[in-house]
Amino acid sequence: MDTRVPYVLGLLMLALVASDAALAPEVYWNSVLPNTPMPKTIKDLLHPDMLEEKGTSAAVGKGGVNVTAGKGKPDGGTNVGVGKGGVSVKAGPKGSPVHVGVDPFIYNYAASEDQIHDKPNVALFFLEKDMKPGKSMNLDFSESSNTATFLPRHVADSIPFSSNKLQDAFREFSVKPGSLEAEIMENTIKECENPGIEGEEKYCATSLESMIDFSTSKLGKNIRAISTEVEKPTGRQKYTIAGVKKIAGDKSVVCHKQNYPYAVFYCHSTQSTRPYRTRLMGADGTRVKAVAICHTNTSAWNPKHLAFQVLAVKPGTVPVCHFLPQNHVVWTPK
Repeated sequence: MDTRVPYVLGLLMLALVASDAALAPEVYWNSVLPNTPMPKTIKDLLHPDMLEEKGTSAAVGKGGVNVTAGKGKPDGGTNVGVGKGGVSVKAGPKGSPVHVGVDPFIYNYAASEDQIHDKPNVALFFLEKDMKPGKSMNLDFSESSNTATFLPRHVADSIPFSSNKLQDAFREFSVKPGSLEAEIMENTIKECENPGIEGEEKYCATSLESMIDFSTSKLGKNIRAISTEVEKPTGRQKYTIAGVKKIAGDKSVVCHKQNYPYAVFYCHSTQSTRPYRTRLMGADGTRVKAVAICHTNTSAWNPKHLAFQVLAVKPGTVPVCHFLPQNHVVWTPK
């Protein structure tokens, strides 16, 4: 994929790195939430392993959006490109088609045939009555291929993010219209623009700062942010629940990471959720501190949502729960 982009945006991003503005999201967190520890999931999106500053070259995000000065290039220009892990394309078995799937955490969609057979997603859903010590489930805590990192808000806000400016967004990241990457970007934007289900307040945060603002607007500033922590990435195996702790309150904001060149989170707030912290022990000894969300009112969900098909229950009958992958975040009152 050609990684050339408009020269002006390149200069903007280069100036951003040179001025240490990449630290701005962390500074904002500390100013708004001085008593709230930042979960590792968010830290990793601010300080990826591949973040480097060497003269005029830097990588903003672990393969998410790369900024590279044109040292040694014929025109000496600056490039911003969609790197590995920016728009993540997950292929099936060799020779099989690649499909753009529906996020299983968006509840007004029916499950696709591919989703029903996607074992990692299927395994996430369970009934609240089964969340008890000693209960075993087959789960997959593999490392996510979606490693796109946060951009500071003033940079994210300068990049088009709407369906009527899709072509501008494609040009910013040198994405070819009609390509799979373009389809993934378009799908994410459309999901963000679609209305939420009844009783749901939704918002797509294109920066950490905007995620903080949405969460505090719903819960206040005396809040905590938690995410699933895995001792080591593992494939699908049996996990046994070793402990369960309900988090106080029935109101939360849950933010799910989307597939996009930089970090975008689909956040939603409802009054009918119960968050839990669980301790899981894998068959190979791997320990996981997993966050689980139980939805006590699913009457507005699509009757063909993945959860209902997996659990063989109907909307609005029983609480439906799911574990959260490592790169999702739950905000709750303290």
